[in-house]
Amino acid sequence: MRKHPAIIQGGMGIAVSSWRLAKDVAIQGELGVISGTAIDSVMARRLQDGDPTGDTQRALSHFPDVIVVQEILKRFFIEGGKDPKRPYIDVPKLIVKPTAFALHLLIVSTFVEVWLAKENHDGLVGMNILEKIQLAIPAQLYGAMLAGVDYILIGAGIPAQIPRLLNWLSLGNSITMKVDVEDTNDKYQIGFDPACIDGVHYPIKRPQFLAIVSSHALVSYLNKDAETKPDGFVIEYHVAGGHNAPPRAKNSTDANGEAVYSDADMPNLEKVVASGSPFWLAGGFGTPEKFVEAKALGAQGIQVGSIFALCNESGFTPELRSQVLSSLAAGETRVVTDASASPTGFPFKVIELDATLSEPELFAKRARKCDLGYLRTPFKRESGGIGYRCPGEPIDTYLFKNGEEEEALTSKCLCNALMADIGLGQIRPDGRTELALITIGSDLVGPMQLLARFPDGWSAKQGLNYLRTAQ
Repeated sequence: MRKHPAIIQGGMGIAVSSWRLAKDVAIQGELGVISGTAIDSVMARRLQDGDPTGDTQRALSHFPDVIVVQEILKRFFIEGGKDPKRPYIDVPKLIVKPTAFALHLLIVSTFVEVWLAKENHDGLVGMNILEKIQLAIPAQLYGAMLAGVDYILIGAGIPAQIPRLLNWLSLGNSITMKVDVEDTNDKYQIGFDPACIDGVHYPIKRPQFLAIVSSHALVSYLNKDAETKPDGFVIEYHVAGGHNAPPRAKNSTDANGEAVYSDADMPNLEKVVASGSPFWLAGGFGTPEKFVEAKALGAQGIQVGSIFALCNESGFTPELRSQVLSSLAAGETRVVTDASASPTGFPFKVIELDATLSEPELFAKRARKCDLGYLRTPFKRESGGIGYRCPGEPIDTYLFKNGEEEEALTSKCLCNALMADIGLGQIRPDGRTELALITIGSDLVGPMQLLARFPDGWSAKQGLNYLRTAQ
């Protein structure tokens, strides 16, 4: 088996970990990771913008099922790009029983992003997805595998079903996956049949699977059965960016609405080492010295996010990246662990930045709308059917669906905000574009040191060379 990488580039936001970033990291001999979150919307909007570089269409030309590709291009591709004042056409929302087109779009868009990241080199490429977005998982795993993905990384939940799904998909077998449905004790599952795509020859490569967890207890739980055992773990400390595991202590939110962590939230690395599984450390390990420390603690290496989120190849718009770097240079950057910002219920780290949804006044002015819906939760209606709700949708709508008002008041629409981060924000009827919301880890030592060396910004290669300086 090929040697594991020492550095894993984090799978961040919606296409912040873009194929370009993942490719550059992979070429340098480490694990480049694309973000699979909302990737169907990302591809659909790139096509509506005319695919000016031609990259998406080039990747589409390598997908095995030509008829499926033609159907997608007919729906979304606009030669020369849409009118900038007109809104994007949205993709179908995730549901328990999706249409064939919705499944095809998830498969193809994931294939495209992985294929582009792997084009013309033999480096390692992974895909990061959220266990919380269960309804997309089977189709996304399959699309990534069709493109030859090397690693799958999943956090924001307990990904116990993934090893089995990967095994079966590699053989072309149909699969079922249990899904969480609220307001009922009934059991639900979704099905997926690879036969929905023509022209595939089996077996296909089964990627390595890394579970992203924050405790030794989850390592033990997932390792106890061959059907749930990952190929390794990313052990994520609570200073990591994006979603964090909730604090273990009760009443762990301060007066400002921030999640407060304690020693009880620190993983027991001795027990992780004793498990025998390879692991990487994430959250607070993004400097050369911490890289050395991680290896001394028994880790294969580290997973690093912020250094790569702020590098030139990331998916952030140049304007947002420049704004964050200016904030860092001025010593004005404040990262908060907002206990209620994310509709997932997990604490979520954001930078307090002007002209973004981190400003309370701008958040209050935004018209609440849930038109992407990736973080919706299925629930059983009183009538017996399945409904979908999100704390980020209009409060009256959420309450009508038996949601709790307290959950909704401060919940932000991450789907629309993270699309805005990469320059694909939706245009609203009044002409405004959705506002961004920047997430990053609270340990900023690495970015600050890189900024001192490269005041105008750095490349992914320069970030990797920085991390390796103490090796």
